[in-house]
Amino acid sequence: MSLRDELKGIVPQNYLSKLPNRFDVIGDIAIVSVPQGMETYNEDIARVIMERMQNIRTVLNKTSKLEGDHRVANLEIIAGESTETIHREFGLAYSIDLKRSFFNGRLSFERKRVASLVRSGEKVLVPFSGAGPFAISAAKTAATVVAVEMNRHACKYFAINCKLNKVERNIHVINADASSIPNMLRTGFDRAIIPTPYGMDHFLESISTLVKPGGYIHFYTFKPKEDIEGLIQRYGNMGFEVLFHRRCGNVAPGISRWVFDLKK
Repeated sequence: MSLRDELKGIVPQNYLSKLPNRFDVIGDIAIVSVPQGMETYNEDIARVIMERMQNIRTVLNKTSKLEGDHRVANLEIIAGESTETIHREFGLAYSIDLKRSFFNGRLSFERKRVASLVRSGEKVLVPFSGAGPFAISAAKTAATVVAVEMNRHACKYFAINCKLNKVERNIHVINADASSIPNMLRTGFDRAIIPTPYGMDHFLESISTLVKPGGYIHFYTFKPKEDIEGLIQRYGNMGFEVLFHRRCGNVAPGISRWVFDLKK
């Protein structure tokens, strides 16, 4: 049964139609977006989620979009006590405080897919690295990874996660703004993984200057479907061969996250 179905008879129908039918699960924390005006039913929503999924320890209500330089949303605890958790995917573990650092559980397949393309001995650059999921999964292939993240709280958990996954020798974490990468780094990279924040597509051009000719870039962007063919042509005009692209989920009405695998 869907979340809305399980709340029938508890929440009035005119409110139910506004409630998102899905929620995110990161570790033992569920994140739901309760529309304004439905706060009275927060406890009921949390109870239904926790009854459905016995492993859920905390339910958070996301009350804003990602905001600020640290790209974190406002999260209100409506059941449970802590915003810290350990998220596990494909044999890897990530310690994270969701109130202090962004983490996207929906990209787990993408992290596995991209890591499967990384070759042993490669030098990999990961800006906007957060608490490390893309970087750590790449480092597990014996690649050398340089990760850049400006949120110091995310960097703290990144260091913990390197130890959890035994890749601390393979990763160098830099606490800095991604816009300073071209001035900080001079080495040529074999691959860049760029989980770009919304509206920051200009980083493709600046960061790609650090990728060797023949190297690879995995670029994430937010676009409507009708823009994709034009983007493929644009990337070709920039000197990239588009090897692959796919939609990685909706983020807003008509807008999806897309990944492009590019060869320089």
